Amino acid sequence: MSGHSKWSSIKHKKAIVDSRRGAQFSKLTRAITVAARDGGGDPVGNSALDLAIRKAKEASMPKDNIERAIAKGTGAGGEADAIEAVLYEGYAPGGVAVLVEALTENRNRTGADIRHIFSKNGGSLGEPGSVAYLFDKKGTLVIDGERYSEDDLMVAVEAGAEDISTDEGVFEVVTEPADFHGVRKALEDAGVEVQSAELAYRASSLVPVEEGDAGRLMKLLELLEDNDDVGAVHANFDVAADVLERVAG
Repeated sequence: MSGHSKWSSIKHKKAIVDSRRGAQFSKLTRAITVAARDGGGDPVGNSALDLAIRKAKEASMPKDNIERAIAKGTGAGGEADAIEAVLYEGYAPGGVAVLVEALTENRNRTGADIRHIFSKNGGSLGEPGSVAYLFDKKGTLVIDGERYSEDDLMVAVEAGAEDISTDEGVFEVVTEPADFHGVRKALEDAGVEVQSAELAYRASSLVPVEEGDAGRLMKLLELLEDNDDVGAVHANFDVAADVLERVAG
């Protein structure tokens, strides 16, 4: 497994742990509210809301919290209208390209915070379009490779999955955004449990990073993820898994 894939696994586990502590509930709430505002309060007809609710449930968010977030999003005016989605682009140590997805009520404040994190940790914030072309929006579903076989995942291919890879005991199913929910439903209908699923930016190519830059890189990415307004961070690095374990530990 490449360092980049290993980092994705670490991020997923960390997000669940932090959420159960309450550290990420505000981010999950904001994502639900915006999804409900933009696409309506019914997850059946709103794929973004369905995904946001699933993530909240994975993090053990109480049902009442989820319902309040939906109600806030579907209500006229108020807080939901003030929340804006912003994509920040920049470079990290080692020449790594970074995309930062944020939901903010104050673009100026968030932009200043993101710029500060980049500049204080060996990176630089770029202009819109400076690195986005290096990423593609894809659906990614992770399946337990010890519990299921490749034959069990053929339903995903039939439903439109474009790639299935395996390493470190897991399968990773990649889809186009339009096929994401259909592939997930096909797997679930076939009795295959999905460990994690997300629509996220995936790098079209990876940049090798030496151990000397890996520590600074991971610190920068973690600080970006810890920002209250940041929902997701994507980067196109490739670090040896053993190096990543040391610097991320």
